[in-house]
Amino acid sequence: MITNIISPSASIGENFRIGCYCVIENDVIIGDNVYIGNGVIIYGDTVIGNNVIIQDNVIVGKSPVRAKNSVSNMMKETDKESNCCIIMDNCIIGTSSVLYRGCTLGKDCYVADQAAIREGVVVGEGTIIGRGVLIENQCTVGRLCKLEANAYITAHSDLDDYVFVAPGVVTTNDNFAGRTKKRVQYMRGVTVEKGGRIGANSTILPGKVIGEDALVAAGCVVTKDVDKETVVKGCPGKAWGKVPEEQLLNNNIQEDGG
Repeated sequence: MITNIISPSASIGENFRIGCYCVIENDVIIGDNVYIGNGVIIYGDTVIGNNVIIQDNVIVGKSPVRAKNSVSNMMKETDKESNCCIIMDNCIIGTSSVLYRGCTLGKDCYVADQAAIREGVVVGEGTIIGRGVLIENQCTVGRLCKLEANAYITAHSDLDDYVFVAPGVVTTNDNFAGRTKKRVQYMRGVTVEKGGRIGANSTILPGKVIGEDALVAAGCVVTKDVDKETVVKGCPGKAWGKVPEEQLLNNNIQEDGG
């Protein structure tokens, strides 16, 4: 009985292990010491590095499919759909995650169960993406970041290195809440500069900038840019003080992202 479908044009390295009921399409490249669980689908042209673990029911290289009236169509985005999905060395991809065509994971990334990473997303090395996190299209996430469970990173956002996003954080990019066509020209994701931290259940309004080493307190609604090394809290968020010296990134930096 055939339990897996692997294209003859796929290139697979040494010490490859695979579960049951998997599909590997044309021209996929898989490095050495790769483990693939059960029920995994890897779409064509995907590139997977060495020492990668892909757990059960993961989908890699999925092409985006949009509704006819999707705002992405209105923006005439180039989703880099001709580009492949790239997973670099030593990454771990959790059960039932979805990685779209045109996204790239740097080395040593960890993607927890049920996360989704959309097209045009680039994730830096050593970054942790928690359970149920959604990173929408055309985002960049730096190296050694932590995006914790159920965080939502809206399209066209930029997160620098060492950014921390707590569980349940929501970022937004549409000040018009889905009404009027002119909203398209004003759509902006959020920017979190190096070492910025966002507390649990915070909401960041479109286009706002969280400055370097700034701290957004839990439950805050950020309606204005946040200055460097500043603590903001409340609804709407207001400056409360400076980040304590002992909490600044330069006094806590660790290459493991801790």
